[in-house]
Amino acid sequence: MRYLKKLENRDLSLTHSMIALGSCTMKLNAATELIPVSWPAFSSIHPFVPVEQTGGYRQIFEELEAYLCEITGFTACSLQPNSGAQGEYAGLLTIKAYHEAKGDHHRNIVLIPSSAHGTNPASAVMVGMKVIVVKCDERGNIDVDDLKAKAFKHRDNLSALMVTYPSTHGVFEVEIKQICEIVHQNGGKVYMDGANMNAQVGLTSPAEIGADVCHLNLHKTFSIPHGGGGPGMGPICVNDSLAPFIPGHPLVKTGGKSAIPAVSSAPWGSASILLISYAYIKMLGREGVLAATQYAILNANYIKARLEEKYSILYTGEQGRAAHELIVDLREYKAHGIEAEDIAKRLMDYGFHAPTLSFPVAGTIMIEPTESESKDELDRFCDALMQIREEIEEVITGKADPKNNVLVNAPHTLGQLTSDTWELPYSRQKAAYPLPFVRAIKFWPHVGRVNNGFGDRNLICTCPPIEMYEEVE
Repeated sequence: MRYLKKLENRDLSLTHSMIALGSCTMKLNAATELIPVSWPAFSSIHPFVPVEQTGGYRQIFEELEAYLCEITGFTACSLQPNSGAQGEYAGLLTIKAYHEAKGDHHRNIVLIPSSAHGTNPASAVMVGMKVIVVKCDERGNIDVDDLKAKAFKHRDNLSALMVTYPSTHGVFEVEIKQICEIVHQNGGKVYMDGANMNAQVGLTSPAEIGADVCHLNLHKTFSIPHGGGGPGMGPICVNDSLAPFIPGHPLVKTGGKSAIPAVSSAPWGSASILLISYAYIKMLGREGVLAATQYAILNANYIKARLEEKYSILYTGEQGRAAHELIVDLREYKAHGIEAEDIAKRLMDYGFHAPTLSFPVAGTIMIEPTESESKDELDRFCDALMQIREEIEEVITGKADPKNNVLVNAPHTLGQLTSDTWELPYSRQKAAYPLPFVRAIKFWPHVGRVNNGFGDRNLICTCPPIEMYEEVE
């Protein structure tokens, strides 16, 4: 227990401060939603138990499916996919099955915007489809003319368009209905990536824009926690044309009349954690889920309004607004020796987890505050980034050494600050407590700067060498 607590103490979590990861939706996971997962009535049931013994679970499944269908505007739902990527895979399989049921086995072309999540083309390739990339314009929107040309060129073999709405660039595509109509006119179906669904719930829906199927990241929009690679849930919702093909299961009857094979080992995926999203929707209700969407968009635009005084914001919609997240362009500082990674690391000294780094555009940070954060927390986060901008300015003007400053040396550990020697050209105070509020929320990084790229490319085993075991024997 002490060992686990030691590891926990090294981890900055939502109990400490905002985790502003763009496109990951790190929102509040309320204890009231999480507690039922531990109840034996839900946690001790085998996934293949006779259905007559699962009346309570069946009620939750049916109600949750109904809620998700109402939220998306679709008519059928499969809770089986175990992640967002698996939801993409399942959604594309239903489209493939739809075409094949009509005898169109040759329809294997998928159009995917250049702004898409990396999982989109990967999922398309996994189901045996060929990917054609569609350009984006300078504002981050899909290039409608390019889409129209490619949809028409491949009209005989077009299977689907994969589109994220709002886009991965954090803006609402103003031509989204026309985009969907172009695909339909050329014989394809529209798969909407539900990664940014938390900017839609209660305001609009995938059905409203003209999509045919979407997946929902329950571990994002509907409050199941992230962590450790799982658990996640990525249900799909579909319209009438695709409903017959949603996933079935060989042991437990589920899915559509012409169901595709199971995409997960259990008929309703990681069923126990569905309780979290069920409770989230139940407790918030119709008005609450709408308010969550409105606050998520409001919070992102509040941050944008504060930061654009000092930073360049990469993409905005036609009204000059962001959706539920925004991209801060840091590429202009590279000429002065400051990288986006330096700013991400420096945020750790202020007590914040870095936003998403260099996605979807290299040299940027993508910020998503969610609806869970108070204005006080948003202001602390903005104050930190504004102060970091002052630190950048010190480098630009020559006041700070371009190769030895608080940014490139960040983060600063407690070991450094309490050592007998301090040879850096700035004070310990500047390193550890750059703003007054940091004293109240100080979180000490356990290690200083590491070479992320090297670590990604080189496997480093922390296990004892096998010779140690031989010596013991």
